[in-house]
Amino acid sequence: MSMLPISELRGAIPVAITVYDMPIFSAFFWAVLGNMIPVIFILIGLDWLINKFLVHKFYSLNRFFAWIFERTRKNHSKKFERWKEFALVVLVAIPLPFTGAWTGALAAFVFGIPIKKSFPLIFIGVLIAGIIVTLLTIGIINLPI
Repeated sequence: MSMLPISELRGAIPVAITVYDMPIFSAFFWAVLGNMIPVIFILIGLDWLINKFLVHKFYSLNRFFAWIFERTRKNHSKKFERWKEFALVVLVAIPLPFTGAWTGALAAFVFGIPIKKSFPLIFIGVLIAGIIVTLLTIGIINLPI
C-alpha cells in the first residue's frame, strides 16, 4: 500500500497498525521501505524515459517537456533557491495529499537535483512523514479538529 502514489505510507501505517494489528516498528519499517522502492524507479526511469528516449524520438514531446519544466522552474525557483534541499525534505515530510515521495521524486527530477543527492533527501522526508503518521496513528499526537 505504501508503494501507491496517493496513499503512500500515510495510508499504509494506519492500516497496518489498526486493521492488521502489526507491531508499530514493523509497520513503520515496511511502510518506509515500500515508500522508497518506487522512488528509485521514478528517479532513474524519468531520466531515461524523458532525457534519453522521448526527447530524441519525438520532437513535439521534447518541446512540451521543455516548456512544462521551464514553466515549473520559473514559477517555483525562488522558493527552491531560498530553501535549497530543505524544500525537498519538507515537501516529502508533510503528510498531506499530493506531497510525499512520489511528488518529491518528480520535483527532484524537474529541478535537476542529482539522484545521489535527491535520494537521501527524499529518504529523510519519508522518515519524518513516517514518524508523524505513526505518532498520529497511535495517539501520541492529536490534531485539533
